[in-house]
Amino acid sequence: MERELALEIVRVTELAALASAPWMGRGDKINADGAATSAMRAMFDSVTIRGTVVIGEGEMDEAPMLYIGEKVGSLTGPEVDVAVDPLEGTEIVAKGLNNAMSVIAVANKGNLLHAPDMYMEKLAVGPQLVGKLKITDAMETTLHKAAEALNKNVSELTVMILDRVRHESIIKTLRDVGVRIKFLSDGDVAGAMAPAFPEAGIDLYVGSGGAPEGVLAAAALRCLGGEIQGRLIPSDAKEYARCLEMGIEDPYKVLYMEDMIGTEDVIFAATGVTPGEFLGGVRYLPDDRAETHSIVMRAKTRTIRFIRSLHYLPNKPFL
Repeated sequence: MERELALEIVRVTELAALASAPWMGRGDKINADGAATSAMRAMFDSVTIRGTVVIGEGEMDEAPMLYIGEKVGSLTGPEVDVAVDPLEGTEIVAKGLNNAMSVIAVANKGNLLHAPDMYMEKLAVGPQLVGKLKITDAMETTLHKAAEALNKNVSELTVMILDRVRHESIIKTLRDVGVRIKFLSDGDVAGAMAPAFPEAGIDLYVGSGGAPEGVLAAAALRCLGGEIQGRLIPSDAKEYARCLEMGIEDPYKVLYMEDMIGTEDVIFAATGVTPGEFLGGVRYLPDDRAETHSIVMRAKTRTIRFIRSLHYLPNKPFL
């Protein structure tokens, strides 16, 4: 993939963020997501790729655009897999909370996992803990291993987890061991990325979230030098069969970075819709302008760019 593609991709996330931002705090996650999706799909036409959506808004009969298998881009240039979440955190935007983003990952064709839309157990860490923890270990073991590797007391660890009823058992263990917990209302991708940013103050991200979001997080963490391990959680026979249909021979096996994003180059871009751990949200300015904050990264070079952009909104044809 050409390096110029990184800046083309971030223009797509910027437009999706700008399209969804007006819905912030209005209690309407459906229209917020729809606005982001429409803008992202339209902007993709200007990107020089022959892309296939492998993670998107759903199956062809479930989503009008950015559905799995849809061809995107100018249909010239490199053949690539595309994973998108036009609005990662629809509920966040609806409620006016933090950590909503527009997200895209791009890799060479055949590298991104076709992750089924189900839960995935996750363990995400920053560079200092890469290769030192196992998702198959008991949570207590994981925490003690992490503390030893980081040269901290267990009580000094900070663990991020989605605030969900399904996590009651994990949360009880975290409390019993004595770590600090930072709860996340939504925003699974941002949560998994957080341990790779020292300023976020997060040592581990644990718990279950969407499998497609796990692949997006893996792309980001490859660029950041971090790591995520995952394990699918099929809830019934139908979801188990869905895994087999998508080419996952053992739905319960541990998925490592190479399983989710391959071993080649990957590009990741995200633009904040609402303020978060490492990105600012869309901010409206006088004279029909708006400010966006984005991150765009490439695994091959490990270059991380934070981009602050000022947009003149009347010149945005897809808004």
